[in-house]
Amino acid sequence: MAEEAGERSEILADRFQKELLSALTAAMAAEGPQGAIGVCSSIAPALAAQLSEESGASVRRTALKTRNPAAKADATEQRIMASWAAAPLDDEGRPKRWTAREGGEYRYMRAIPTMPMCLACHGENVAPEVTAAIRTHYPEDQATGFAPGQLRGASSIRWDDAALSRAIRNGGESQ
Repeated sequence: MAEEAGERSEILADRFQKELLSALTAAMAAEGPQGAIGVCSSIAPALAAQLSEESGASVRRTALKTRNPAAKADATEQRIMASWAAAPLDDEGRPKRWTAREGGEYRYMRAIPTMPMCLACHGENVAPEVTAAIRTHYPEDQATGFAPGQLRGASSIRWDDAALSRAIRNGGESQ
């Protein structure tokens, strides 16, 4: 079941990243960074909830430096991300991954490296109007000061045995 959990988690993490990146790219093109902040604050949690509902897993993004306090990392997530902080990519240039059975759950994490487009809102030199928009949506923001390639956060997916068994029984329908 661990292999199945890993495969299904990989698919969920891919969907999450692809759909969020698509929405953010469109918002950046149409409205600039301020528009992307609004999209991120509403789309990311809604997408995580949708993927969680469809799959039966718990799907979320987390970080060591959060923008949204609801995304605060648990102890395991903090430990794994801390181990990736110096190098979030593997030897083949892909985001690092971690899987384990822990506390009666199958857990999966995948690093989210900072991409160049992320710097407008998460970089070292964020424009004052963007900073103002960030503060409006995220008054407790800690997620700036990043450079390209640094660890921005991680996708974190958890499966309890019942949810994973249902997903396997239902085949590809929950993906």
